Amino acid sequence: MVYFAGLIGLLLFLTAEARIGNSSESPFCTETEECLLYDLLCQTDDYEVRHYDAAKWVTTDEESYVFDKATYTAFMRLSKYINGSNNDGVKIDMTAPVIIKVQEKKRIWQSAIYTLSFLLPSAYQNDPPQPTDNKVYFTDLPDMKVYARTYGGYMVSLTTAYNSMQLKKQLDRAQASYNTEYYYAVGYDSPMKIMNRHNEVWYIAEGEPVCPSSP
Repeated sequence: MVYFAGLIGLLLFLTAEARIGNSSESPFCTETEECLLYDLLCQTDDYEVRHYDAAKWVTTDEESYVFDKATYTAFMRLSKYINGSNNDGVKIDMTAPVIIKVQEKKRIWQSAIYTLSFLLPSAYQNDPPQPTDNKVYFTDLPDMKVYARTYGGYMVSLTTAYNSMQLKKQLDRAQASYNTEYYYAVGYDSPMKIMNRHNEVWYIAEGEPVCPSSP
């Protein structure tokens, strides 16, 4: 029984490491050693359908009327965690992407809680050091299929809102089922990178994903 439990633990570790892999395996990850990898299920001219394995993230929330202000504050808070503000005092390598859970607003001038997460490297997926800031916590995102739309430039409130709206229109046109309560804004690049930036928006698929052939 002990051997069996140990084997299961090893398999879980290897699975986590396999899907959080070398950034050379992804064309989007150019500034980190490790990146969240995925399986491409299908794609159209408008979006991709991807499968992601379950993974652990370090997370914080920030309430604001403005996407940009909230994400800056949350990003700096998590940066402190990976730079040593944890119980072990260790520095943790940055990974990609950074994801921001954005609640769909019913009114434009309505405050919202923005949830920003850093992917934990494979070495810390099973036992990350505890944060010293009580606003920082861990999130276990489940195995999931997502609809992803990509775009360039900087990930700010206007570009994020525009691309999420465009993806939503495309999914509705395809009669796809997806979670309409929130989406993820996804960034792969540091602010210092100027050219060839890569951003995405994700909606979580519900049921069997739809990927119609392009006309």
